[in-house]
This record gives sequence, structure tokens and C-alpha cells, in this order.
Amino acid sequence: MFLPESFNEAIALSIKDNWNRNSMSDYGEVTFQYRDVAQTIEKLHILYEQAGIEKGDKIAVCGRNQAYWGMAFLATLTYGAVAVPILHDFHPEQIHQIVNHSEARLLFVSDQVWAKIEAEEMSGLIGIISNTDYRILFTRNQTLDISRDNINKLFGEKYPDNFLPEHVSYHKDKREELALINYTSGTTSNSKGVMIPYRAIWSNTEFGYEVLSRELHPGDQVLSMLPMAHMYGMAFEFLFEFTRGVHINFLTKMPTPAILLKALADIKPRIIICVPLIIEKIVRKAVLPKVKDSKIRILMALPVVGKQIKKRICQGMQKALGGNFYEVIIGGAAINAEIEALLKNIGFNYTVGYGATECAPILSYEDWHQFRLGSCGKSAPRMMLKIDSTDPQNIPGEILAKGDNVMLGYYKNQQATAEAMADGWYHTGDLGIMDTEGNVFIKGRIKNMLLGASGQNIYPEEIEDKLNSLTMVQECVVIQKGEKLYALVYPDMEQAKAQNIGETEIKSIMEQNRKYLNTQIPAYEQICGIRIMDTEFEKTPKRSIKRFLYKDAEI
Repeated sequence: MFLPESFNEAIALSIKDNWNRNSMSDYGEVTFQYRDVAQTIEKLHILYEQAGIEKGDKIAVCGRNQAYWGMAFLATLTYGAVAVPILHDFHPEQIHQIVNHSEARLLFVSDQVWAKIEAEEMSGLIGIISNTDYRILFTRNQTLDISRDNINKLFGEKYPDNFLPEHVSYHKDKREELALINYTSGTTSNSKGVMIPYRAIWSNTEFGYEVLSRELHPGDQVLSMLPMAHMYGMAFEFLFEFTRGVHINFLTKMPTPAILLKALADIKPRIIICVPLIIEKIVRKAVLPKVKDSKIRILMALPVVGKQIKKRICQGMQKALGGNFYEVIIGGAAINAEIEALLKNIGFNYTVGYGATECAPILSYEDWHQFRLGSCGKSAPRMMLKIDSTDPQNIPGEILAKGDNVMLGYYKNQQATAEAMADGWYHTGDLGIMDTEGNVFIKGRIKNMLLGASGQNIYPEEIEDKLNSLTMVQECVVIQKGEKLYALVYPDMEQAKAQNIGETEIKSIMEQNRKYLNTQIPAYEQICGIRIMDTEFEKTPKRSIKRFLYKDAEI
């Protein structure tokens, strides 16, 4: 065991052990050392106490990734309050609803979020605090205002002889105690408040040590680019790294390719956590055009020369991503099969994990050296996975999970909790198979599965994966109208513009794609037509398409 039994004790120990190391940076702006974080946490604790916040009260945090977000979150857990991270991409009405549903008493917000929400719509709040400098933006509690104005004086009175490592002492959490309520981004339905206990965040952090502690050391650097309000980014770009004494660099801007590649080159992170979209964009723009060249393909097929070419391509990708990482861990959505096959072929150090908000988030993983193509690894430590199928190796069934990572349930939603936790197993809603070695292969979502004219199960994600590999297809969704299947496609408009390809030619290309695709799939999966979309599909913050918005689209 790497961590003490109390997660908050692990936070305290990391602060003490790494007192003078860099802890958090807003990339290109300000840097805080672990001692700075400790001091800020202590000041926030004083502010909470003065405002009448009690252990178990809810404190919400909403905004883009930044150091003040991280410190407010840690201050909440270590005080004994319950954190409610909210995705900043949510519409104002969703933010109001989550704050009210969670019964949050305080809300930390970025300037961008503050500009779009209405304080009067959240009647249970005693105050709203800026994530930029912790100034009070709105209050129903005069003591909160006064305390914030006098926070340095109150801190000085409590620690007249300086604030030292021995002063760091935090709420001792219990395994089943509620740590945070994380509202799902939802590709198929409205958000639900997932109740995450301390045992789940402890187990996920311990997992980080078990699989990466030999490669990630105190003082190493990582880049945080996934939303911290989402469990994937929170667990593996923030909490694990913080307990490890790592320097966390928050990418405070939208991760466009140019911004992201510059940050990776500057920071040279030791591990990279990302969603498939990031890797796929880099491969499609920088690697695929080279390997599709007929001369290169011929050379790559030769034993000796091919090995050298693959090595050079792999090194080029590694350099583009900073050149210092042990592995790229891909999760949050399915990676395109063609892209993944190429990564495996050139020997790129990547792996694909599988998680869910309800498991905080990890369900399965495998180190890149042992990782099997097309899978998402094996069940994580302290977790059991099984396939609800008569033939789990060949017939897809729902993936069920049990173990320390699993949630307590959905906040104030007993019916959804009972459905998700039937028979003592968490029902993921994902369909998959499992080989004899325990590798999990995901086939799609149960809610997305379509029924063919003769009763065949159709997994639209598998068709979409093939279509996404064809000419000028940037993203797509397969829908069903009666007994027929159709594809909604958003073309690669950057490529169209660069090559001066017009609307008529795009339609012709897509029709060619449709005909070719139909030669690669069974008759019951044939695509009858393609509708070209004018704009990108609306997505969740983890970049999954909100499929439910398009199931009734006109063709």
C-alpha cells in the first residue's frame, strides 16, 4: 500500500514532503509551491469557519482549469465539506440546477461563468467567490464579506510565528464518507449527481501509484488539459499527481492544436492523459498522409527498412508531444480503429483505459508494454468486471463492475441508484466482451444499440468507426429510420478549404464513401444515405457526441 488510509492525510503528507517544490501553475502565468497551496488552503478553512460552513456542507466549484480551482477543491475536502465540481461548459440553467439540487452553500466560479449565471436563481447559496483571486462576488452573509476583507489578519492571528509544515492538519476521512458529488455530462440523458466516497478517490489514487509510481516522481511535470470537473481529469491529471509531489501545469485556454503542442514542448510532461480526439488530430494531420504514400507503404513492408521508418515516425510523434513521457493514456471515448492500429504498428507508447464517473473513474487499464490492440485493458486493482452474456468471449453483454471504486449512488435519486446497482453490481450501460486473459473489448452503449430488420443487434459505434476513417469524414453519427440506417456526417472543412473542394464535390465524395463502406459491413448494417451536417456535432466536455440530440434528425 502506497497511501495512508485517509486520503486527506495523503494530501497533508505530500504538502509536508514537498514543501518547497512547485505544485501548481497556470501555464505561462503564475506558479504556486506546495507551501503556497497549504497556506491558501488554511486561509480558505478560516473563511469557511467564519462563514458558518460545517463538515458535510456542499461547496461547488465551476470554471476552467486553474490553480485557484484546484486549491478551492482541496480546501473543501480537507475541511470535511463535500465538493461539487461543475463543468464550466454547462448552460447557466444547468449550473443553477446543479447548485440547487446539490444544496451547495458556497460557489467558486471563474470570471467567464460569473458573467453568465444569475445569483438570485440559487437561493441556497450564502456566497459566490471568484476563482481568480477569491474575492466575494455575491453574498447573503455579511460575515463572509468581512472575513474575506480581513483574511490575512485572521491568518496572522492564528499563526503569529509563521505557518509551518507541522501546522498542516486536515479532516480525517472515513472510507464510506461522501467526498464529492460529480454531475455527469450525459450523452444520452440529463445529469445525475454521482456520490463519490473517499474509498473511491483513495482507490483511484492508489491505482495511480501502483501503475505509474516507478515512472512519475516528485518534481516531475504534467499538463492538465482535461476538465478537472470531470473524474478522468480530476483523478489522473490532478489528485494522483498532487499526492505524488508532481508539478501540475493547468492549460487555462482551449486546447487548440497550436496551443497544446507548444505547451507540451515547453512542459515536457512525464505522462500524458488525453481523449482520443487529441491523438487522432495529430495522427491525421501529421502521420497518415506520410504512411498512405505508396512509396512509404512499400518501404514499411520491408523487414529492416520498414522497422527504421516506423521508428522515425514514432520518434516524430513522441517529439511533438514533448518527448519525455512514459506513456499516453487514452480514455473518455473510443479511439478510431485505423488510428490505433497505426499507433501499435509504429510502436508508439500508448494505452487505452476504461472508466466511468460512477467509478471515479477507473474500471480497466493495462501498461502499454502489455496492452492488447483494440482492448481497454484488464480490470483495475480492487475492481471486478464481468460480462452479462451467455458467451462473454464472443457474444457482447453489459459490462458489470464491483469494487472499491464504485459510487455510493445517485444523489437524491433512489430509482436511478437501484437500476444502476442491481444485484450488487454497477451496471455500466456499456456492451463488451472479455477474452480468456481478462482483456475487455467495448462494443458500444446499450442505449445506442439498434435492432436490424431480422432482429440482428447493430452497434452504430462500430459502423461510425469505419466511416470516420474514410475520405474527408471528420465525425459522424449513425441513426435508424424505420428499418433503414443513415449516417449524419460533418466533413473535414479544413481539408475542403485547403484543397478548394466545394459542396457538390463533398456530396460526391460522401456517396463514394457510403458505397465503399457498404462493401465492408454486413447487409443488415448497410447505410442507405448520408446527410451532410453544416456544423460540428454538439458534444459533452469530454468530447463525446450528444447522440440523443440527433436520433430524430431529418434525412
